[in-house]
Amino acid sequence: MRIRWRLTLCLWGLVLFGLLTYGSVQGNRELRHGRASRYFWWGSIRLDSDCRQVRSGDCEWDAVFITVDPGPLEKALIITALPAFLFGRLFVRGLARLGVSELASFMCMMPVLILVWFYGVGWLLDRWQHKQSLRRSSASS
Repeated sequence: MRIRWRLTLCLWGLVLFGLLTYGSVQGNRELRHGRASRYFWWGSIRLDSDCRQVRSGDCEWDAVFITVDPGPLEKALIITALPAFLFGRLFVRGLARLGVSELASFMCMMPVLILVWFYGVGWLLDRWQHKQSLRRSSASS
């Protein structure tokens, strides 16, 4: 039976993203202890949910600083989908300059970018695997 890498890799990426998002929601609830917070931590990525425009010379400071060590699942997803995360970062930061919440744009765009990235990689692997099987069948006949 031939493995369909497109499907396998897309599921891998989306399931990991979903698990990490669920874990981040739980972690943010514990971190806040019922207080409202401007920032949402998706793994080790800090997302600003307010995105207020700050005038030059003004300084906003959030007194709560935390250090987040990315776990093995987060590292695996970010390493395997690095181009999607880099493009997503540019996209999220660009929209933040327009006043759009980083949290909203991240949660909307990252699953799509991860899906597109893994579909493309899976398509290349499926194509390479198909060419290899054609070469083997022509060499044996």
